[in-house]
Amino acid sequence: MSYTIKNLRAVEDMAAKQGFSESQEARFAHGDLDAEQTGVSLQYLKPRKRHAFAHHHKEAEEIYVVLGGSGRVKLADELVEVRPMDAIRISPEVTRAFEAGTEGLELLVFGPRTPGDAEIVQDVTW
Repeated sequence: MSYTIKNLRAVEDMAAKQGFSESQEARFAHGDLDAEQTGVSLQYLKPRKRHAFAHHHKEAEEIYVVLGGSGRVKLADELVEVRPMDAIRISPEVTRAFEAGTEGLELLVFGPRTPGDAEIVQDVTW
C-alpha cells in the first residue's frame, strides 16, 4: 500500500517564487504528494486581484472548487460569478482566469498531470 499525506499550505508558494506574490499564492502539490498522474493545487487570490495570467490546455480538463471567498471566472468571453463550494469543470481549450472579490478567493484545483500541456494567454480582456 502506498500513500502520501501533505498539508497543502505547507507546499512551496510558486507564485512568490515567480514574482506574483502581490496578487496571489499558488501551491502545486503533485511533487510533494509523489503523484504520477494527478495534479492538484491550492490557489489564493488576494482581495480584488486577478490571476497573473490566463491559460488553457491542449488536453487536460480541470476542476476548480471554490473553498472560500468569492469572485468571478473568465471563461473564454464569458464572466461567471463564483462563491464557496462552487465546482467549475473547464474543458482544455477554454481560456480561464479568476478574479477575487472583496474578501479574496481560495481555490482547490484538480486535473491530470500533463507536463507541457498548458499554454499561457496574455492580454485577456475583462
